[in-house]
Amino acid sequence: MTQRITPTRRQMLGIAAGAAGSLSLPGGWTAQAAAPPPTRITPELIEAAKKEGKLNWYTSVEIKVAEQIGKAFEAKSPGIKVKVERSGAERNFQRIGQEYASQIYNCDTVNTSDAAHMIVWKRDGMLEACVPEDVALHYAPEYKDADGFYATWRVMLSVIAYNKTLVKPEEAPKSFKDLLDPKWAGKMVKAHPGYSGTIMTATHQMSRDLGWGYFEQLAKQKILQVQSAADPPKKLALGERAIMIDGGDYVVTLQIDKGAPLEIVYPTEGTPLITGPSAIMKRAPNPNAAKLFHCWAFTPEAQALSVKVGGLRSAHKLVKDRPGRKPLSEIKLMAENAAEVEKLADSIKKTYATYFKV
Repeated sequence: MTQRITPTRRQMLGIAAGAAGSLSLPGGWTAQAAAPPPTRITPELIEAAKKEGKLNWYTSVEIKVAEQIGKAFEAKSPGIKVKVERSGAERNFQRIGQEYASQIYNCDTVNTSDAAHMIVWKRDGMLEACVPEDVALHYAPEYKDADGFYATWRVMLSVIAYNKTLVKPEEAPKSFKDLLDPKWAGKMVKAHPGYSGTIMTATHQMSRDLGWGYFEQLAKQKILQVQSAADPPKKLALGERAIMIDGGDYVVTLQIDKGAPLEIVYPTEGTPLITGPSAIMKRAPNPNAAKLFHCWAFTPEAQALSVKVGGLRSAHKLVKDRPGRKPLSEIKLMAENAAEVEKLADSIKKTYATYFKV
């Protein structure tokens, strides 16, 4: 039997750099031009996109949300078909690296829940600089790349949640530490950083703030290990587990919308914050359709849709959050550091695997 070898993130960086032909500078950085002027959606861009007639969108957002966003764009831009390629962010990162290494350029635009991916792709010259007009006007600096290569399309939290039919509110955990109580053994579910960018980012923040010793203790709790950050809320809604340790808060929100008896907990130690940036690939096969979709995705119309039907949070200053949802300003958050995740990703997966066997 032939053993399949999975390249590390560092190896994928080198593979992609060779395929993209980027210009390396001392320290491993790539020469980049200044940010381009803002891109507006014009009749000329729309017509050029219609001539291409399609685009391939790689994303890690929940499949039903991605399909709704794609259908909304198709309704707005008749004649352009969106093909949604949905997988975990870490899997998408690996796939794009392998495709570029084989000189297969299928991805037009990409959205990831691991912002560290953008650091790699930008450094390797794999992204096309494009600043949507709304990003230029209505996004704070922390939500956009200074050189114009990517911007935050969605904001999420990785939260604790519980099924109210299985856990009494007064007995529900309030912190990550509470999850170590033996009474929760065999009753919890969590996702995996080797598949999910949300969980990769959350695991980095938790291991930094709580220490790896916390995960060592947590692993003794007979936890159901799943892949995607979208999976724990679904297991919770089905009653297969009483508590989820991590997972996308927007998926919990969508399950609640459907009547699931779930409750979100923002742990007292802090809640992991995840930004999900989007970008256009340098070798996009449908560059005009990619640019049109990218610019539309950051408009108030598209962002409000992602909040309403997707349960996501928006970084657009003119887009209101869901009524009644606790605003980020009132939640104690763990700090996101994409640069550290990029450096430590392989170490995070390796250390995590010593505690959680899949």
